Amino acid sequence: MADTNTFTPVEQPKKKSAPIAMIFTTVILAAALIFLVVMYFDQKNKMIEVETVLTQEKDSLANELRLMVHGYDTLKTDNDTLMSNLQREKKRIQQLLSINASNVQLLKKYRAEIGTMREIMKGYIVQIDSLNTLNQQLVTENTGIKKQISEVQNTNVELTKAKEELTSKVTVAAVIQAKDINAVTLNKKRKETTRINLIDKLRICFTLRENPIAAPGEKEVFMRVIRPDSLVITSSPDNLFDFNGNKLVYSASRLVDYMNQDIEMCIFLDNTGDFIVGTYSIELYLENNIIGRTTFALAKK
Repeated sequence: MADTNTFTPVEQPKKKSAPIAMIFTTVILAAALIFLVVMYFDQKNKMIEVETVLTQEKDSLANELRLMVHGYDTLKTDNDTLMSNLQREKKRIQQLLSINASNVQLLKKYRAEIGTMREIMKGYIVQIDSLNTLNQQLVTENTGIKKQISEVQNTNVELTKAKEELTSKVTVAAVIQAKDINAVTLNKKRKETTRINLIDKLRICFTLRENPIAAPGEKEVFMRVIRPDSLVITSSPDNLFDFNGNKLVYSASRLVDYMNQDIEMCIFLDNTGDFIVGTYSIELYLENNIIGRTTFALAKK
């Protein structure tokens, strides 16, 4: 018979070590994840700050370049070489504006080039100011020279005018005038008469005045006898002389040797049947000038 009092050992429960290890591992991983997340956002914020700074720097540099472009636009000069250099520098600035600098090194290079360009621009400003100052001096000198030339020209005009006036006065003063003009008609007995049927000759006597500045020598005096009907009495249609560019008919003429002193002379005109009743005009001409006038009248038979 079996022993009913045999002891059966009771099975003890196993230890719960696995869940604790898993919990520990999970905590560590969670901590690591949190650390990485924090680091990620920290780096992201720093990158955003760097990007913001870079953007601001780029904008600042671009603004400086635009101001420089405007500065070059305001620089004006007539010097072709200098103007060509200004356009070249302006083009370089416009090329820099088109560059998309995305890192610090490029921006440093960008900044260095802008500094160089700024110095170049200052040099051009100095050159243009010097040229403008020189041009202003030249303009001032030019104005002075033009004024002097104008004054000289005005003086020359005045001198020419005075010379012309003096020449005109001398020319007028040099004209030999006739005085004491006396016109009479004579009969065949050389007696004075005013009756047409008795007239044999017309005698015009006068004195050529003394004139010390007139040219001496042989001179020809032309006489024109103008009838009441304005017809000039002449012995030939070929009796012509020059007067102020025109040909005039003369009645008679006479040569005289003039020696700058008063000289008395007479001119005769034969009666060819051309005399009519009325008042006649007598004109005396010498060297393109009218030197005297007079009148006389004739009556009927």
